[in-house]
Amino acid sequence: MPLFSQAAKYIEQAPKDAFPEDYAVLKVVLNPSYIAKSYYPGGFFGDANLTAVGSQTVRIEPRKWNKKTNIKPCDTASIFVAGKRADISNIPFFVDGLLPGSTAAKEFSRLETVKNIHPEDRLSVACDSSESFFEVALHLLPNSPGILFPFQNFCNYANTLNFKVYQDLRFMTGNLLFVPIEGDAKNLLALSYFSFIRVISAVPRLRDLLPFQRSSSIATPCLMPIAGPVSPLPRVAILDGGLPKGSHIRPWVRSYQVMDESATDHPGGPEHGLAVSSAFLFGPIEPNGHAARPFAYITNIRVLDGKASKEDPLELYRTLGHIQAVLLSNQYDFLNLSVGPDIPIEDNQVHAWTAVIDDLLSTRECLMTIAAGNNGKYDRDSGNARIQTPADCVNGVSVGAAGSELDTWEKASYSAWGPGRRPGFVKPDVLAFGGDAPEYFHVLASGKRPEVVPQQGTSLAAPNLLRTAVAIRSIMGPDISTLSIKALLIHAAQPGRHDKHGVGWGKVPEFYDVITCLPGVARVVYQGQLTLGKYLRARLPVPDGGLHGKIKLKATFCFTTPVVPQDPIAYTKSALEVVFRPKATMRKPGKSQADSKPFFSQGTAALHEDERRSNLNKWENVLHAEKIIYGSSLKDPMFDIHYMAREGGKPAQNASPMSYSLILTIEAPKNLSIFNDILSKYRELVALQPIVQLPERIYSTPKTNIFLK
Repeated sequence: MPLFSQAAKYIEQAPKDAFPEDYAVLKVVLNPSYIAKSYYPGGFFGDANLTAVGSQTVRIEPRKWNKKTNIKPCDTASIFVAGKRADISNIPFFVDGLLPGSTAAKEFSRLETVKNIHPEDRLSVACDSSESFFEVALHLLPNSPGILFPFQNFCNYANTLNFKVYQDLRFMTGNLLFVPIEGDAKNLLALSYFSFIRVISAVPRLRDLLPFQRSSSIATPCLMPIAGPVSPLPRVAILDGGLPKGSHIRPWVRSYQVMDESATDHPGGPEHGLAVSSAFLFGPIEPNGHAARPFAYITNIRVLDGKASKEDPLELYRTLGHIQAVLLSNQYDFLNLSVGPDIPIEDNQVHAWTAVIDDLLSTRECLMTIAAGNNGKYDRDSGNARIQTPADCVNGVSVGAAGSELDTWEKASYSAWGPGRRPGFVKPDVLAFGGDAPEYFHVLASGKRPEVVPQQGTSLAAPNLLRTAVAIRSIMGPDISTLSIKALLIHAAQPGRHDKHGVGWGKVPEFYDVITCLPGVARVVYQGQLTLGKYLRARLPVPDGGLHGKIKLKATFCFTTPVVPQDPIAYTKSALEVVFRPKATMRKPGKSQADSKPFFSQGTAALHEDERRSNLNKWENVLHAEKIIYGSSLKDPMFDIHYMAREGGKPAQNASPMSYSLILTIEAPKNLSIFNDILSKYRELVALQPIVQLPERIYSTPKTNIFLK
């Protein structure tokens, strides 16, 4: 109560114009014992006339908690709440009148502290900066009609301090609005008094298009394929810097589009766009060799252009607008993005690029590969080597680079490091070959005849991975959803003994090894939609007579989820609780369900919520694990799947059906006929067959051995 009184006194001293319609914003920090969504203090906020507008993670050492262990520093939720200054001043009197045992009283007792937001708390850029362009993130009131409040109030306030607000370049996602401004940095502190400002930061610049090109190297001839793509069906878009005139990839370009007809090319943009397109169409090309046959046509879309260069440093706002328009068109099944801001991700803030792209991908049936960034050689402790925006998207596929195609591969020296923000902790998602000295990635160069030049970069690894994804669709057909293709890529990734923060789930093998299985191996694809609060039972097929000896059971869940950009601590709205029941007949007396055993690391309910978040990947939208077990321990095994939803940290009352994919692989070396044995027993499973002939592979005869449910 004294803290609320101090907060009321503090906000009375600030400029009145900084409080639109007399609203102030405070931080309310929860005790770490009560950060689960079931404890959300919505009743107290509502009764006290406070509205939650966002949250972030903060690390504290609480005064007390409800665990039996010793108190130690841990993460908890710091919630931004907006309220009229008169209502904030009244909170001590309101609390004094609460009935003991009431919902509001219980929730009030779970608050750890209350904090004012000082102007300097809203600044991530120095007031003596030589920069004159800045980005402002503004809280919006939930369910507020339009964006005039408090955005128009902010514009008026900024104008009094001689800041120009570029209203036409604003982006709104969730309850956050991002807008660039121009003005004198020395006035930023005064601007930061505006109560609805979340953060003011420097406007990021465009990252280098490629980290390296051997300028001294001589272009080497290559031979182009004669045949058309393997399949004309996949709709693929390369979002980049355009194409040079007379490019040798034209036969495989379905169309070439520029988002702004009045703009010229960005310097180096067409060459970068050609390299990225070449990496998708042909993969790495052997000098003096044949380029591989493409799996699909592409639409090359110039989203980065010369106007962006002239408008520097606001180039990335226009570019993001172009990307947004492409995604809104909903024309493409597969997309690649290898351009973006030169800014490593942060735990407590979600960048506009991430928020806009994640929000659009959550409602579209498409797969987007995103380059993780080429800043991996910088200092890791400072965060400068961390993956770059928007590679922290949870609904896209963040791609780092491997430096070799050989089994002895390592993470490329330049490839950005994880981890990502929670949820989305495992970032990059996977690696693909992107080149590194001395094994470079050769791509087509512009010129009169087909020639290749050595390059390297995550800009090439991302389209190289997309090539594998489109290969799966081209060969197996549209029955496998794009979400299942993402799950298959993660499922097949090989981590080796590498640092997970560098390689994510691992390096993805070539597409043959993603869609084919050796004898003694069977793979099942479950895909569809889940309804909030309902359970799905996914049975693990076991042949009559059971399985013999030790087996490896591997499972991967992927699902799309709406996001809440203003709440990095509760960024994803959806989650799955997955329970593995190895024996349907084994149950404790009085129990209706079979006994369960942990499979994914999220499964220990007894752990504290903070531990579940930090150690067990709660609310991640990718779950992946494998176990070595005895076949005799399985009797009608199953996964029970429960779909949950939240909104800004509190339980969601309504949520749309959620698309999901589950990949299960059974490796049973002593059961070589497992595929046919399962097929004869489970009539509801459909054996997937290629819709086109698989390209020749001289060292094996591939068989898909994949079921679809």
